[in-house]
Amino acid sequence: MLFFLLNLAARLVVATAEECQFPAIFNFGDSNSDTGGLSALFGQAPPPHGMSFFGGPAGRYCDGRLIVDFIAEGLGLPYVSGYLDSVGSDFTHGANFATAGSTVRPQNTTLRQSGFSPISLDVQWNEFYDFHQRSQVVRNHSGIYRKLLPKNGYLKKKLLPKAEHFSNGLYTFDIGQNDLTAGYFSNMTTDEVIANVPDIVTQLTKVVRWIYGLGGRNFWLHNTGPVGCLPYVLERIPVIASRVDEVGCATPFNDVAQVFNSQLKDAVVQLRKDLPLAAITYVDIYKLKYALFHEGKKHGFKQAIRNCCGHGGKYNFNLNMGCGGSKTIKGKKVVAKACDDPSTYVVWDGVHFTQAANKFIYDQIVGGAFSDPPVPLKMACHRKN
Repeated sequence: MLFFLLNLAARLVVATAEECQFPAIFNFGDSNSDTGGLSALFGQAPPPHGMSFFGGPAGRYCDGRLIVDFIAEGLGLPYVSGYLDSVGSDFTHGANFATAGSTVRPQNTTLRQSGFSPISLDVQWNEFYDFHQRSQVVRNHSGIYRKLLPKNGYLKKKLLPKAEHFSNGLYTFDIGQNDLTAGYFSNMTTDEVIANVPDIVTQLTKVVRWIYGLGGRNFWLHNTGPVGCLPYVLERIPVIASRVDEVGCATPFNDVAQVFNSQLKDAVVQLRKDLPLAAITYVDIYKLKYALFHEGKKHGFKQAIRNCCGHGGKYNFNLNMGCGGSKTIKGKKVVAKACDDPSTYVVWDGVHFTQAANKFIYDQIVGGAFSDPPVPLKMACHRKN
């Protein structure tokens, strides 16, 4: 009933507006929206990733589609190709600059040292800036994008966006979670992690301002989820993780996530004042993800915190053997394999959500019920104060 009323209110807000015709999506983020960036750099996410939809690995750390994939489907657009993936990519309708393990602020460590990607948000911005400029030069003057058709001779095939796509497209952001966990993983206290939040938010909103300066106008920003409910955090820092709520989520981590979300929301309010032509939507992903952990069965999920793909332990999660990995233990090969039915699980691999959980979240946010202002996705080009 609550979801129904919230969706009804959102529809009433924009009842007289026309639907937006977003021609492209330009996405920035981490593994929650990575469609192939990290796999292109460091090797494909192995099977059983992709098992529920793509039939095999597809650059996503999930059994199937991510929220950004459902957003593309909802807008009638193709899935957004990873900017760093040169194989089979088509950027006609946008590009995805997200990579798994990305942070807003550079971590100054290697992927092998910390598990965090070198493609931080400032690097993603540089990629976008270069793409914004060079794509038009190549699109208009290069002859390399030609496809030979047996009967019709040569037909120019445009694999890059039109210039107007950059001003009319939708800019989506889902990043910040790894900045919080990186602080804890480097032995910071909760107070020290919180002290970093203002700078993290400032660096994130700088990129929004820079994109606006290049003509971007439509922004869809996700806040961060309840990281204290994810096995990779619960297992890695057990001392702090011992302070849990009634379903087993670590409250210190979730409290920090809420601090980040609060400051991000305030920053979005300021952005609306400073960027008068921008339509900026803040989306409360946290509330929906938290609901899945606390009311998963109500929404059709049999398992909440315990993940689908993994091996051993309380959460079916092993810090030293990720989903699809294997080890020889006492002379016997052990494989971190997937559960029989990922659609009944909230968590896929201890870090990421299943396709079913992503679909549930998308279904709730698409109507605008969890957005500020409460506008549906297809109305997100309309500015609301």
